[in-house]
Amino acid sequence: MNAADDKTIVREYFNSTGFDRWKRIYGDGEVNKVQLDIRNGHQQTVDSVIGWLKNDGNLAELSICDAGCGVGSLSIPLATEGAKVYASDISEKMVEEGKQRALETLGNAENPTFAVQDLESLSGSYHTVICLDVLIHYPQEKADEMISHLCSLAQSRIILSFAPKTCALTLLKKIGSFFPGPSKTTRAYLHREADVIKILESNGFAIQRKEFTKTRFYFSRILEATRP
Repeated sequence: MNAADDKTIVREYFNSTGFDRWKRIYGDGEVNKVQLDIRNGHQQTVDSVIGWLKNDGNLAELSICDAGCGVGSLSIPLATEGAKVYASDISEKMVEEGKQRALETLGNAENPTFAVQDLESLSGSYHTVICLDVLIHYPQEKADEMISHLCSLAQSRIILSFAPKTCALTLLKKIGSFFPGPSKTTRAYLHREADVIKILESNGFAIQRKEFTKTRFYFSRILEATRP
């Protein structure tokens, strides 16, 4: 299937069975052991990014685009710290859940600003553009286009996370493909770190920081790149 099909699959999945599944994973209610492991892994990725930004000492001065915001796991903490956050997701249900969580946490619906948009339709200019755990849904060619577009929106910095393509993870993904089921997620694509870095560098960015999150069922490479 082509990239357009992948986008349709992602939108439909996260507006139906996928929404209920990931709402639980990104919440604090009871989940099974695998889902809990993924929850903890994703939270480690979010915490790593927040830690980077807080350590820089200027978070309250920043405008941030959280592309593929899900239910606001990153957007809400960043807004709590004073950043001006524009949060978007391809899933209308995810965005509505994010709005509700922001209202419950912050007491207002003004910041973050949530919108239903896919990555290609994003516009504007932001100090920092962040895209966490989204590229896994798209093949390399489509991911390259998405990264380039996100780079065009970033004034100073872009932060990405993705499932790295290694021999071990490729084998794990192959084994997982033998066990389909109703809770199965969208197609999962692994990306070579060197390929992602190449796209960032071709758009005028240089790698500054890296982090790797690894749990039993969750693997994520985080890259921070800035304009020289």
